[in-house]
Amino acid sequence: MSRYKICIIGLGSIGSQHILNLVEVLQKRNTGFTIDLLRSGFGAEPDSQLTKWISNIYYDAKTMPNDYDIVFITNPTSLHYCTIADFAWKSRNMFIEKPVFSESSVDLSFLNLRPTGTYYVACPLRHTKVIQYLKGYIQSTKVYSARVICSSYLPEWRPFTDYRKSYSAKREQGGGVSIDLIHEWDYLYYLFGKPRSVLNIRGTFSDLEITSDDLSVYIAEYDHMLVEVHLDYFGRVPVREIELYGPEDKIKGDLVHNQVQFLKIGQVVEFEDSRRCYQMRELEYFFDILEGKAENHNDLATALEVLKITEGRI
Repeated sequence: MSRYKICIIGLGSIGSQHILNLVEVLQKRNTGFTIDLLRSGFGAEPDSQLTKWISNIYYDAKTMPNDYDIVFITNPTSLHYCTIADFAWKSRNMFIEKPVFSESSVDLSFLNLRPTGTYYVACPLRHTKVIQYLKGYIQSTKVYSARVICSSYLPEWRPFTDYRKSYSAKREQGGGVSIDLIHEWDYLYYLFGKPRSVLNIRGTFSDLEITSDDLSVYIAEYDHMLVEVHLDYFGRVPVREIELYGPEDKIKGDLVHNQVQFLKIGQVVEFEDSRRCYQMRELEYFFDILEGKAENHNDLATALEVLKITEGRI
């Protein structure tokens, strides 16, 4: 039986969720594990549902072991680069939350990564049933253009939390809709690859009390198609959709309602899916990479390319 020594860096909502998901995924794979935690000490203490799975809690990286199999980097985006550099030789592999960095003007060579290590950057929407269905569909048809929208209301993102104090609201902490909603460009890259050129206009237009951009609009050119992307923080009704225009039909992938609609012929394909389900599928995929059963389709270099697109450059 395999056994993984794991460390989680940062215990926000996503770090907490990773612990619960890891336990379920690894138990299902009949794989042993230990989980350590590195914390800043400023957040709330983990509850008993989490602590029963945590072997050690550290508050200083210098006191930690240097033989982890996997480090999960789930601290603020602005800290990712330094954290990867600090832990490159404390861990054989890394799972890095998105966005990979707060800006793309970084040099990966300075991270001193292990040549044999796996460095995977989270891209959970690729693992939704809607995007997986569309990935298969576009292999057998032309797409003339695609239109993507992700619209939601920032104050409702994190219940019981003042949105004005979140990193999303603060430009200086790497917040802003362009990078926060990198998911859209990530799955577009997965579906269609890298565009030939991209134009972007962004800014702060709503009454939200934030310093980051709350609206970002892109037009990207591929060899045989155009893509439009609309991202905002102020939509009062959540919308997360991709529309594909082709010779036979207009297809809408609805990531909120887990369905694909063929609007010309009136067909609807519905899926049973949830955020936890596709996060679990992503973890399964990550362990498949580590065990030589799958290729890493979102390494650091790829994630950096996607980040450049969100900045409006290629």
